[in-house]
Amino acid sequence: MPTDFYARHADLLQQAVEHAADRGYWTPYPETPSASAYGAEAPQQGEAAFRALLGNPFPLDGHPTAGTVPATEFSPYGFPLDVSYPYLAPGTAVSTAKAAAASWRAASPDTRAGVAAEILTRLNAASFEIAHAVQHTTGQPFVMAFQAGGPHAQDRGLEAVAYAWYEQKRHPATARWSKPQRKGSPLVMDKTYTPVGRGVAVLIACNTFPTWNGYPGLFASLVTGNPVIVKPHRRAVLPLAITVRVAREVLAEAGFDPDVVLLAAQRPGERTATALATHPDVRIVDFTGSSEFGDWLETNARQAAVHTEKAGLNTVLLDSTDDYAGLLRNLAFSLALYSGQMCTTPQNILVPREGFTTDQGPRTADEFATDLGAALDKLLGDPVRAAGTLGAIVNEGVLNRLEEAATVLGGRIAHPSREVANPEHPDAIVRTPLVARLDAGSDEKTYTSEWFGPVSFVIGTDSTPHGLRLLHETVRRYGALTASVYTTDDDVLEVARQTALDAGVHLSENLTGAVFVNQSAAFSDFHGTAANPAANAALTDPAFVTGRFSVVQSRRHAFDEDSNRV
Repeated sequence: MPTDFYARHADLLQQAVEHAADRGYWTPYPETPSASAYGAEAPQQGEAAFRALLGNPFPLDGHPTAGTVPATEFSPYGFPLDVSYPYLAPGTAVSTAKAAAASWRAASPDTRAGVAAEILTRLNAASFEIAHAVQHTTGQPFVMAFQAGGPHAQDRGLEAVAYAWYEQKRHPATARWSKPQRKGSPLVMDKTYTPVGRGVAVLIACNTFPTWNGYPGLFASLVTGNPVIVKPHRRAVLPLAITVRVAREVLAEAGFDPDVVLLAAQRPGERTATALATHPDVRIVDFTGSSEFGDWLETNARQAAVHTEKAGLNTVLLDSTDDYAGLLRNLAFSLALYSGQMCTTPQNILVPREGFTTDQGPRTADEFATDLGAALDKLLGDPVRAAGTLGAIVNEGVLNRLEEAATVLGGRIAHPSREVANPEHPDAIVRTPLVARLDAGSDEKTYTSEWFGPVSFVIGTDSTPHGLRLLHETVRRYGALTASVYTTDDDVLEVARQTALDAGVHLSENLTGAVFVNQSAAFSDFHGTAANPAANAALTDPAFVTGRFSVVQSRRHAFDEDSNRV
């Protein structure tokens, strides 16, 4: 007999809806990778489960296949994963998902939300296994891989479940319509309102945060009644393969065709994402990655609702501060975390050329660049701590970009990048952030390009108003996922808020403690705004889910209990 997962998770779902509305701190998934939170054997069992996957075909029982996708993943920490995956051609994946959709689409929003909540519960139980998979496909340090790849990603998934579930239940399932008449009895109709998914969904995932960025689209599509084809990045298949395995197990236990969720791993040289995204039967696409391909999807996948998170020029504006040491610590950590390989990491730091006021006296742009370099050196001076903060360079593209910056920027480098040895993984490629000192007038071509990775610029401006104009212009033209301001002047702060509102970017104000501009919390912080070119969707808001389903109505004359027309 199929398991009723909605009955098991109804309280959790209701809590999720309530907390998404009040925006306070809440999580059902402990973020600490500790035995006390997950059980005494969980850390060892999770690592053992990960190690058992290496060098073998990935076990996806019952998954349709037409051959094998050879191993494409190499750990940034210096060894091949050597995991192969079942192959499914794009056209076959779409037809298989479409064939599996009928019973899932017919299920109620309650049933689908319950299944999704159970999937997330089991993913949480597998957080240590997923953490190792994320670490060794993305290069994130282990604690970050556990948090961002596990509980924080699960938070984002549950947030999407809550929004999708709530929005489908906004209208009643049935209603009796009665219209009075001037003469005689009223006109009475019985009406039914059914949320119906758009159709096959495709998740095109990224290399750096495959689960954190992937789970919102995956779960929003599932709960709104759509089958999902998961297309991982070729360098980060394993975390999402584990996710697909768990999802298929739960779907089967709930009495549904497990092909509602499919894995579409990419063979070398194949353009799987392009073929899937433009297939006429694909109706939803979720994508995280480069602006180039995101723009292409928005233009060419015209048959689908396309949700993209792309690239941008995340910007910090310095006007004044009463905690200069805290500012430096906070910014240094923001630049160093995961070697700057986050879509939210600051790139452009706008500083009045002649200086800004601090509690330690005025600092010019040149002096600030030097102080920021010193703060990075202090943060990353110990190799063990540095390894736990920086992680490893995720791929050769990031490394090549860093080397290009070192060559092109030459004498303008205020803090050069250096190699760091990882004591636990001697073959890992680890680099500290590079900080260059640029000028707003003469270096526009450089700072208006995205340098994804450990490359940031201290940009001298004429004044704070000039910096605010530059922030507005670059965000409106090139996009940004984050912006930050430091000021002790309430008038400047208000102008900065209005600038961010008009530019359509989230703003952080005077961060000097243990909250950082490149981190966000589910159920409280929105990620992306859809109001500037960096993203056309926000994680997670009603608009992220409502385009994934339609409400289809039926109506009929009303009859009473004795089958007499009312």
